[in-house]
Amino acid sequence: MGDRARGGLAGWWVELPPAAGTAVMATGIVSIGLHLVGQEVLSRILLVLAALAWLVLAVDFARRLVRDRNRWETQADTPPALTAVAATTILGTWFALLGWTGVAVAALVVAVLVWPVLLTAVMQHWRRRLPGTVFLVCVATQGLAVLGGSLAILLPSGWLAWPALVCFGLGLALYPVAFVRFDRGQVRSGAGDQWVAGGTLAICALAGAKLLVVPAWRGTALHDVLRPLTLVALALSAGWYAVLVFAEVRWPRPRYDMRRWATVFPMGMTAVATLSVADAAALGWLRTPGQVLLWVALAAWVLTLAGLVRYTAARPR
Repeated sequence: MGDRARGGLAGWWVELPPAAGTAVMATGIVSIGLHLVGQEVLSRILLVLAALAWLVLAVDFARRLVRDRNRWETQADTPPALTAVAATTILGTWFALLGWTGVAVAALVVAVLVWPVLLTAVMQHWRRRLPGTVFLVCVATQGLAVLGGSLAILLPSGWLAWPALVCFGLGLALYPVAFVRFDRGQVRSGAGDQWVAGGTLAICALAGAKLLVVPAWRGTALHDVLRPLTLVALALSAGWYAVLVFAEVRWPRPRYDMRRWATVFPMGMTAVATLSVADAAALGWLRTPGQVLLWVALAAWVLTLAGLVRYTAARPR
């Protein structure tokens, strides 16, 4: 019996779409958020799950590259392929928070090597009226800024802050380019990845928060420019959050879809960005809404995981 005929977990794994990387992104960012509010046990559990899922997807990535090159090349041309970069940078950022500098540097190296290949392939095959995954060109780029900014604080020389700043600026510049290709009708009809439109601005704010705390830049003109940019990105992401919640209530889409992980990721990213900006910009009042958003994101993660389990169990044998 061929791969396409397999059922259950094996068949699900064989047919994994590139967008499955959003599950790693969602789990990793919620785990980071739990760490920021001191929920270490829950945080470590989700970290292990995210790392295991990343390994599964890395094996699948390599398997397709070796055994099904045509399919790999076809999928590499689509925006969801960039979840490979984004998921790697999210896990790398977690490892940086843990002080595992060597592992975080390795994650950054992997992401930097893959990013230009996938970004070029995706942008060469762009078209109009794309779903929310079009914003992954920005998310992957800002992921490099977040991880680079995190390592700039840990490493002695701090030189990574400059390439991280370049990625931050490039990620901001790519947002309007992606926006004009985004099908705004997806806000009403999307299966979950429409949330990336707002989550992208949240990761921009998180990258800005990481750069705000670079020691060498404190009290400089660059710091004075970064702070308002970061706050504007956070405010815009909050606006998107409100619009998307309204759309979910007005046009409910309760059925499970793999793209729902692309809903959980922006929810978690908005929470983490809010908590991080609260510290980096000395706006302590932001911690309370950040914590509320985090628990909402965790609830969404649990519901999405339950949907995945039910979907996998219901597959024909």
